[in-house]
Amino acid sequence: MRRRFLTPIVVGILALVASAPPLVAGDALYGTVTAVESAGVVTLDYGAGKYDLHIVGIDVPSKDPLATEARQLVADLVLGKNARMRFYHRTSKGEMLARLFTDDPELGIRDVAIELVRAGLAQRQEGYDYPYGELAAAEDEARAAERGLWARPR
Repeated sequence: MRRRFLTPIVVGILALVASAPPLVAGDALYGTVTAVESAGVVTLDYGAGKYDLHIVGIDVPSKDPLATEARQLVADLVLGKNARMRFYHRTSKGEMLARLFTDDPELGIRDVAIELVRAGLAQRQEGYDYPYGELAAAEDEARAAERGLWARPR
């Protein structure tokens, strides 16, 4: 008798999980970063699939020595390592915008965008910031220290 009721419940739960909606803002996934296309675009393999993530809130240089340095910083932080992403939204072009965090026992948890901005290798997008002003604070720190984009020509 018990088995007769249990089977439909289990099947119903599995059907519900299988038909779960796609990611919505605020959802998080853990996985391994398998590729760093640029400082602003990485591939996260979460086991059941992969997402190409565009890091939200920053503008990174695309064609100068700082672009190479920025890409290398991202690779050092997350390539081949566990990471976590927090989904923000998809653009009209279908690009997935997300925050990307390290998940490394030695480094701890760090926001990749903040690390890029703090190093002066990216700047925050005009008029955009995280809820507690972390990107603005990181940019102010980089400007004051004259790092990367804000280094004075010599």
